[in-house]
Amino acid sequence: MTGLPAVGTRVSLRYRLPAGSVPPMSDVVGHLLDTGPIVRVRSKDGAVVEIAADDIVTVRALTDVPVKTSQIRALEHAAALAWPGVEQQWIDGWLVRGANGYTHRANSAVPLGMEASVAGVPAIVDWYARRGQTPWLAVPDRLLTLRGSYSPHLETVVMVRDLPAGESDATTTLSALPDETWLRVYERDVPVDVLSAVVDGVVVFGRRGDAAVGRAAVTTAPNGVRWAGMSAVRVAEEHRRQGHARALCSALLAWASGENAQHCYVQVLVDNAPAIALYEQMGFTAQHRARYLDGAHVRSNVSP
Repeated sequence: MTGLPAVGTRVSLRYRLPAGSVPPMSDVVGHLLDTGPIVRVRSKDGAVVEIAADDIVTVRALTDVPVKTSQIRALEHAAALAWPGVEQQWIDGWLVRGANGYTHRANSAVPLGMEASVAGVPAIVDWYARRGQTPWLAVPDRLLTLRGSYSPHLETVVMVRDLPAGESDATTTLSALPDETWLRVYERDVPVDVLSAVVDGVVVFGRRGDAAVGRAAVTTAPNGVRWAGMSAVRVAEEHRRQGHARALCSALLAWASGENAQHCYVQVLVDNAPAIALYEQMGFTAQHRARYLDGAHVRSNVSP
């Protein structure tokens, strides 16, 4: 069997059909759900294809679309402003964010400046140490050159689509702050001041009854492009697979279009195949990946 990438990766597989089939082979494009003896792939239309691992002939990873490094940097800058924590500081080209330990996104440093390098990591580690927090580095593709090999603590795929898009939904309420029902459906213990924080932008919280919640923020990248970021999308367990997430996201996209956002992005854990499939069905395409690394480990490879 040809080697397979990690679960959650978008791939193109060519595989053998049963003996006597015409044609003798077929292809499938989608996200890997399982890489065991039976490989499972969810295609763009949501169908799950099961293939015996020994029947796979070729594997091609399709995680990225053609994109310039400057485009990745601009998007990541807008995304950092959309989830900035409750305090921020620039250190040697890194935007360092803190939120008293709540969420990786709000408690990590991103190498956004052209001058950002591993030379700034020791100061970042010290910044988080003074606050008693893990020095997470959020490292997008191409924005930082690392020496050595690091296993990411978490890895996300960043997916994008153009706006305008979406439709307003009478059953989805939008508000500037999350209410008690929103917080209950969301379930995660994240303070409201962390959830609602945004720098030079606007944020909204969507709720579809007691079934689904989500957050969207519109911020502007240094190149002037307005980006909308959807996050914190969650559907209550008893309401799943009923179309609530799609309807909620559509309403958030419509709101973002009304705020003059030109593009939208989502940041999804690479092993969250159902969410990736949903966003693909809504027109999102994987652009690049980002990884959370422990800055203390990276620091050990920085020359004094």
